[in-house]
Amino acid sequence: MEIIALKTFEKVAKEGGILAAAKQLNTVQSNVTTRIQRLEEELGTQLFSRKGRGLELTGPGRVLLEYAEQILQLERQAGVAVRLAGKGAAEIKIGAMETFTATHLPPLLGALRECCPKLKPQVMAATTAELVRAVLDHHVDCAFVAGPINHPDLMSMDVLNQELVLVQPKHVTPADNLVLFREGCVYRSKALLWARDYRDSRYGLSELGTLEGILGCVAQGLGVTLMPRNVVELSVYREQLTLEVLPDELAMVPTVLIRHRSTPRLKVIESLLTSLRWLPDQAATG
Repeated sequence: MEIIALKTFEKVAKEGGILAAAKQLNTVQSNVTTRIQRLEEELGTQLFSRKGRGLELTGPGRVLLEYAEQILQLERQAGVAVRLAGKGAAEIKIGAMETFTATHLPPLLGALRECCPKLKPQVMAATTAELVRAVLDHHVDCAFVAGPINHPDLMSMDVLNQELVLVQPKHVTPADNLVLFREGCVYRSKALLWARDYRDSRYGLSELGTLEGILGCVAQGLGVTLMPRNVVELSVYREQLTLEVLPDELAMVPTVLIRHRSTPRLKVIESLLTSLRWLPDQAATG
């Protein structure tokens, strides 16, 4: 099986069709069709079946996709390892929660660049649920997520503890509304538990995509939120907000670094782990 054939197969599987895959691969449809046909001939089985105007994986196709993702991840990481060994430019794909991206990732990347000057980090900011899936699908090399994470295919390492606080506007009475990240955010889940177990009011729900968007709307009285203390203290809206301590079962949320158990431990990942010492101790204050 050729790497280009596996890359094409993966794109068709993810996009659900030849045309969409061809656009992603920047090639013509006939090339995609030919590669899939040759792969099916080589394996002696049908990998896709028609579903309406698109394609879906057959049973053998689903099996191949699982292996293809691992093979392509290994192929990419082999290139990274070789380029680093030759002191050339190399990439690492790092996932991180929005809060970690805003507060802790910049100094960490700075320390990592000192260790590997020609490293080219790529960052994916998303919710914990999205990042766990990205690591499982080999779309990122590692990710900083809210823990604990218990999955047989993942390895995790404790990084720091975050203290969640109740964030309310200082100058206006807040609406009975929770201002939160989208589904998949651990802080969102904590906020819903808080509203259910510690408040009698029925709260509405507003979803926003950025930290400052959430904190800015809370400052104007749109509602309340739960957020790590250090994130709020660094916000431009800090003087317009009040912070309230939460019960321990809601307040303390560990941040962990996860990677896929089947992924070889690259030297660049070792450098990343070494760079974690640059992070401030958040165990007490979040």
